[in-house]
Amino acid sequence: MGGLGTLLAGRLAWLSIAQNEKYQLESESNRVNLSLIPPRRGWILDRNGAPMASNRADFRVDVVPDRMTDPQATVARLGAILSIAPDALADVQKRVAAAKGPQPVEVATGLDYEQFAAVSVRLPDMHGVIPQRGFSRFYPTGPSVGHLIGYVGPASAEEYAKDKNPLLVTPGYKIGKDGLEKQFEQRLRGTPGARRVEVTASGRIVRELETREDVQGRPIQLTIDGPLQDYAARRIGLESGSVVMLDCDTGEILCMASMPSFDPNSFSSGIGSVEYAMLRDDERVPLRNKILKGLYPPGSTVKPMVSMAFLKEGLDPKATVFCGGGLRVGNRVFRCWKRGGHGTVDMAKGIYQSCDVYFYHFAQSVGMDPIAAMARRCGMGETFDLPVASQFFGTVPDPAWKLKKYGQPWATFDTVNATIGQGYMLSNPLQLAVMAARLASGRHVEPRLVRAAKRPPFAAADFSPEHVSFVRAAMSDVVNGPGTAGRARLPVPKVLMAGKTGTAQVVGLNFSDGKSGPWKYRDHGLFIFFAPFDRPRYAGAVVIEHGGGSGAAYPIARDVMTFLFDPGKAMDALRGFEQSWGGTAQQRLAAKYAAYASAAGIDARPLPRSEADIFARVDAEARLQANLTERQGDRAFDPRPEANPVSTGPVPGAAGPASTPSVSSSPIAGDSAAGEPP
Repeated sequence: MGGLGTLLAGRLAWLSIAQNEKYQLESESNRVNLSLIPPRRGWILDRNGAPMASNRADFRVDVVPDRMTDPQATVARLGAILSIAPDALADVQKRVAAAKGPQPVEVATGLDYEQFAAVSVRLPDMHGVIPQRGFSRFYPTGPSVGHLIGYVGPASAEEYAKDKNPLLVTPGYKIGKDGLEKQFEQRLRGTPGARRVEVTASGRIVRELETREDVQGRPIQLTIDGPLQDYAARRIGLESGSVVMLDCDTGEILCMASMPSFDPNSFSSGIGSVEYAMLRDDERVPLRNKILKGLYPPGSTVKPMVSMAFLKEGLDPKATVFCGGGLRVGNRVFRCWKRGGHGTVDMAKGIYQSCDVYFYHFAQSVGMDPIAAMARRCGMGETFDLPVASQFFGTVPDPAWKLKKYGQPWATFDTVNATIGQGYMLSNPLQLAVMAARLASGRHVEPRLVRAAKRPPFAAADFSPEHVSFVRAAMSDVVNGPGTAGRARLPVPKVLMAGKTGTAQVVGLNFSDGKSGPWKYRDHGLFIFFAPFDRPRYAGAVVIEHGGGSGAAYPIARDVMTFLFDPGKAMDALRGFEQSWGGTAQQRLAAKYAAYASAAGIDARPLPRSEADIFARVDAEARLQANLTERQGDRAFDPRPEANPVSTGPVPGAAGPASTPSVSSSPIAGDSAAGEPP
């Protein structure tokens, strides 16, 4: 007994004296709880300082599955307290079951104080539930900026494994998952704060000891004009397509609208399986960024660029060819879009009337190599130094490219196809906008997305000023003269817009006439443009997928350009459209989801494992579609009709051609068009 007492006394002495400091620290750790305060993300601003992505105060509830005794029962109880819809609650249950380690799972956000308090008073019975007051990411214009800005979300287990920052598993903290939110994550993240509180053994807070405030992340100011971005996205309306506009003087991108899109507010709050299914099943692919990852045959929009190549090779712009509606090349007949022919055609008429035969004829004598070199000089096939995850850069075909990729020699008909923007040639809308800016300005315009200090002027693009002036005037006649886009004239006094229409085939005549039938078989409509004609300041491109031809694209370009010069007039036109479309883009998306959710209930297929998997699948499908389009390059294309306005006089309020030089002295084309879609 004496020996046992001695051992116990020795042990007590060891714990109380030798191990005093250790256990004092552990006791203090049990008494004092230290938690990180998630930092507020830096705002993303437009060129004028208006927020495109901001933060708003809210109440939220998260759970940490590792700390929960009965996760499914606890989540079900939270669902009853917070009145969470059955489909949303089912998604939360799935995320909780799949969560690993200390990763928090968001249950609900945007709660009012009564809901927050109702959860808080029940905490002793719900282990692992963390109600808190904080800030959530907010995108004021929703789907208008979905592809551009991206969204935020909780860090995945894989992301935490790469960066063991405890902030990543702090309940309520979210990181950039896509778009600019992801590209500028470190700059937007900020510095977390910390809170020390005294707690009881059961975890109840006794008092707050010390708080260190978080430091908000640094803002990012973009070159984007926020109102223009929203207008362009809304003006695309029910179509599937994109609008890009640049400042020719600075290269600043003023808008990059890709529609239909997703609402980043939904993704940031944790998109549900029903909403994801709606987006996934839409044949217009709202999850694809059509500006950077949509590749299309550029169609006749390349004809001004091809004309620049002709001029550089010494072709006299007054040289003519007779267009009778087609041209035989070898054993194939390549038709012109105008089956009755254009008669005698010189270069200017070839551009503003988009005569295919003119380009068929002279391209054979010039050859493909000079045309391909000019295409690259104009930005085709180029990737740009922008803060984006990836860009699909398309194809500028030439003999060396075809031999390397397909092991086949270049044929004359390949040149003929390429000079009307078909065959193997592919481009994305941003490349088309850069091409328009370089043709308009005669300088090597480089697109920029982040606002920066003033930079030196762009270098000349190795274009002859005389050639630039000639092509610019011919493109003006496309819109303001006897060209193919009379309806594109601006209703703005003394401001002329120049441009070039394009209709890109998707399938042959054996499937569709390009204007009717199944949506996916209709032709793409394209339009490149710049204004003012005499001193180009703004340039851009519109691409409408399966719009039935160029008539679907250039009215949008007209209205978007009008917004820059007369916002009131442009908005009046848009309100009229939206009344017939069923509301704004946000309103239509909400209505579509309500109808889809009502029909699907909670029986939608589960979400992919992570958001990264969602967009990886979208990218893979986009690449597959581009490859399928490119593989049609060896067939002879039968061009669809371009718009062909009847001469009925100028559009009311628009400037007439007398205000600027014009290639053609023909009367101004009217606002009606034979055979083009309304």
